[in-house]
Amino acid sequence: MNRQSRGPDRARPIGITRRHFLKLATASAALSACTPAASRIVGSLGAEVRPPEESLPGQAVWYASACRLCPAGCGIVVRSVNGRAKKIEGNPAHPLNRGKLCALGQAGVQALYHPDRLKNAVAQTGGRGSRQFEPRQWTDALETLLEKLQSTDPGRIAFLSGFMPDSLYGLVSRWLAAMGAPPPVMFDLSTALDGHAAAAQAASTLFGSPQLPVYDIGRSDVVYSFGASILETWASPAAYGRAFGAFRQSQAGGRGFFVQFEPRLSATAAVADEWVPIRPGTEGFVALALGRIMVEQGLAGAFGRSQAELYRRVDVGRLAELSDVPVETLQRLARAFAEADRPVAIPGGMPTRQSNGWRASLAVHALNHVMRRLGLPGGVYLTPETPVATLPAAPPPDPFTGVQALINRMRAGEVDVLLLHGANPVYELPTTAGLVEAMNRVPFVASFSPFVDDTAVRCDLILPDHTYLETWGYQIVSPGADRPAVTIQQPVVRPLYDTRSTASVILAIAAEMGGPMAEELPWADEMLYLEDSTGALFGSSLSAVGSRTPGEHWATLRQYGGWWTERELHEEPVAVGFSDPSPLHVPGATFDGDPATYPYHLHLYSTPGLHDGRGANLPWLQELPETMTTARWQTWVEINPQTAQHLGVHNNDVVKVISPHGEIELPVVVFPGIRPDVVAVPIGRGHSDYGRYAAGRGQNPVQLLGVVTDPDSGALAWGATRVRVQQTESTYHLARVESLHGEGRERIRK
Repeated sequence: MNRQSRGPDRARPIGITRRHFLKLATASAALSACTPAASRIVGSLGAEVRPPEESLPGQAVWYASACRLCPAGCGIVVRSVNGRAKKIEGNPAHPLNRGKLCALGQAGVQALYHPDRLKNAVAQTGGRGSRQFEPRQWTDALETLLEKLQSTDPGRIAFLSGFMPDSLYGLVSRWLAAMGAPPPVMFDLSTALDGHAAAAQAASTLFGSPQLPVYDIGRSDVVYSFGASILETWASPAAYGRAFGAFRQSQAGGRGFFVQFEPRLSATAAVADEWVPIRPGTEGFVALALGRIMVEQGLAGAFGRSQAELYRRVDVGRLAELSDVPVETLQRLARAFAEADRPVAIPGGMPTRQSNGWRASLAVHALNHVMRRLGLPGGVYLTPETPVATLPAAPPPDPFTGVQALINRMRAGEVDVLLLHGANPVYELPTTAGLVEAMNRVPFVASFSPFVDDTAVRCDLILPDHTYLETWGYQIVSPGADRPAVTIQQPVVRPLYDTRSTASVILAIAAEMGGPMAEELPWADEMLYLEDSTGALFGSSLSAVGSRTPGEHWATLRQYGGWWTERELHEEPVAVGFSDPSPLHVPGATFDGDPATYPYHLHLYSTPGLHDGRGANLPWLQELPETMTTARWQTWVEINPQTAQHLGVHNNDVVKVISPHGEIELPVVVFPGIRPDVVAVPIGRGHSDYGRYAAGRGQNPVQLLGVVTDPDSGALAWGATRVRVQQTESTYHLARVESLHGEGRERIRK
């Protein structure tokens, strides 16, 4: 039944009355964590985003919403003046980020007011890749899409997305199922680099649940991170950054003990008490060696000794040699971990980028199991589930093998309509995956991107979505919160251009199709869909903010920016994967490229500003210096001083980085914080399109990769490629905050 027929209050365009708004404004004093400015948070007053009647011209109004620039789902408050968004901050009442916000989230206003946003629907009239776009009326564009869908066998329709908000995933999956089409394929480079697919599979194996683990580092006294960039881009940077501050301040003596295992000195490793530059692909070996030492020497107590069978096949000396970590260092670190009161080990994104990543993750989690750190303060929890099972939630993103299966279908001519949302796979996937060739075999491709990015430029039709500051949604927080939490996204400004939210496009298509489709998706607009979906949370006895009526509940969600429980509500993992201990085994990582021809491991990493490339179109983030090298605006290759001397290269010399699958030219940054057998390149630049600030700037190192996968998780082994470095006669002076004048004068004197 159409929601507008449920009484006069449903049809009213403004969701709350003046009297009700005043009551809510008074109730906002209950937000004890809010700053004076943020205490003026209000709910959206309908789709037109009208400021409150009491506000004066020039007076700031704050709207609570959700950040959608990465999958974390942080709560935000947006300062609006005269209907224009001016500033974004973290929502101090939200249990995930508690008022904190990363650089990417701060730059969201630039996405809203970007000069290269599409202002209306467009069709590419000169053929895909021609960049000859002509505006289309929305009625014409929707008729084109509807005709393609109705004339196509539903089994030959495909939907490829990035990490969708839970609200949109629920709508899209319901829509596709009603048509009889396959479910959406979700692939996101950020979550792939973080190892979400492998982490979810490891959690299923070890704990019997695909919920992503939460590492309670804020209450730990020893943290061993195996490649988790907790202070940069991993999982939920704002939440883990806040927890790291608590970790450093709350322990006896004022700080905990933090060790980072990874081949490159990242910003996270730079603040560690100890950085262990292990050989790439040996994270699981180090975890096995630590566990073996603890149980063999009786350091982990009686329970630890009972788990000795897990490490029966472990040769510490051999693993020390393979990982390039001395036995003495392993023994010292094993003792420090075992003697701690609240230790925790974190399998980050780095080990999951190898062909043995899933088994390496199991080996790291075994350390938490042996030390009995599951479900205890300072240990490991599962992401707590909301008390409402009917609230639609997206599953973990598909591994690379899921995307590869879709590419194979397209290449075989089994897909006639391809829809793309929130994904830029032409940029994010290696050329060797064959996506571009496969897309060329699909008769009709449409994108919902608000920008002409690397993938949208290869589409027939673009139906530009609103930015996240102009539309509705919700995200069930996972991972990172200490309690169940749902972040509400609401428009904070009127849509600037003639764009439409993807949810409204789907609802319009469903209404035009009529019949069972219209019955399955009965909502008149996305706001009513969101109100219906989140209405299931009304009346929960665990809610931090009570509401007396469904209408008040909906207004309260928008005012506070979400729903969460009043107290911490952890879900304790049950170690079903260790119930019958059998010896752990981590195979050696395989690498693409002959070591004699390609002597260096390629280490790709994402930066806090650009992340996986989604921030490359925002000049604030292009200008943001990379933390360790201070370089910006370009792509570079980091080389150890010993390696640079061997190759005869210096800072700003341009070299070719060559893999078995391609080559790119990059200026050199001589960086002592990297192993001599590793070269590192940041991800994020090298777009062919995506606006004036991103297109043609830098190189995309993903194009050097092959398609080596982890056979256990199906994830792409992002760290499994070897390269060689070749001199050129060119130089390029990088824009860097760090002064290199001293080095330059030294080179001139020589």
